[in-house]
Amino acid sequence: MGDKTNDQYIHAQPDTTLNHNSPYYIHASDYPRQMHVSETLTDSNYLDWSQEMINFLFAKNKTGFIDGTIKKPDTSAAEYMNWMRCDAMIKGWLNTTMEKEIRNSVKYAGTTEEIWKDLKERFGKQSAQRAYEIKQILTTTRQDEVSVSTYYTKLRVLWDEL
Repeated sequence: MGDKTNDQYIHAQPDTTLNHNSPYYIHASDYPRQMHVSETLTDSNYLDWSQEMINFLFAKNKTGFIDGTIKKPDTSAAEYMNWMRCDAMIKGWLNTTMEKEIRNSVKYAGTTEEIWKDLKERFGKQSAQRAYEIKQILTTTRQDEVSVSTYYTKLRVLWDEL
């Protein structure tokens, strides 16, 4: 009877690491040093890099780790180790996609949320300067001899970035 009670308890506690919809789920093919975005973060491509990284993390159901909506549990909480494992995996994903100098500047951050905030604070400020540059480009962009489709695509890329 004791075994049955333990068995019932084990099955009553859902293992969030096995639930594909759980933010704690890590697929067997995931590992920290995977390259998941097409660009390495440099001093000049934060907006593109961060958008790609957000898309990747969204697909993996992990954006809550970088935006702070999935808080680090207390060390006594049941999900603490799952949270730590996922946070370490995301750190690896972020670090793999950064230039060495940038990676070295965030390697002692405690969580992926801290890394994300640090990068946003440092590189996100360039967006005001970039917005001004895009507005300048938009005012001087002409169709000239390209097709309407090509011209529209060029404008659309600029508008989307702005």
